[in-house]
Amino acid sequence: MTASGSAGNRAVQTARFLLEVDGTELGYFNECSGLGMTVQTEQIEEGGNNQYVHTVPGRITWTNIVLRHGVVTANAFLEWASSVSGDAFAKSGNKVARSTGAVTALDEKGGRVVSWIFTDGFPVRWGGPSFSAGGQEMVTEEVEIAHHGIRVESY
Repeated sequence: MTASGSAGNRAVQTARFLLEVDGTELGYFNECSGLGMTVQTEQIEEGGNNQYVHTVPGRITWTNIVLRHGVVTANAFLEWASSVSGDAFAKSGNKVARSTGAVTALDEKGGRVVSWIFTDGFPVRWGGPSFSAGGQEMVTEEVEIAHHGIRVESY
């Protein structure tokens, strides 16, 4: 797996990804997607100008972060999900308690290579393992996190 980041402007071989939220390790994963954003645009037609239409930037939308093929640490992720939804959401006056977290690419020795730090995040999906009595598959989970932005930190 290759993670691209500003780690010396080179491709970095990664062994896995670490998910941390508010300083707590929530799990290790083998696959990460959704580290992206899109700038919405608006087109403005100028009277008397028939050569082009002005395109101006609008809102930024951030894609949800999805981590797959891993296992969350104990109940930490599910406790985080419970703290921002259901009864906890109602008790907080229907306000989402957002968190800061990071998805960190680790090298084959477990050293930190690059982190994608997200702000104002909260969990929106968790998928547990599928079981088969005759299966040889590893137990894996999948998590999805909505957020308000990402910054990159290299080590």
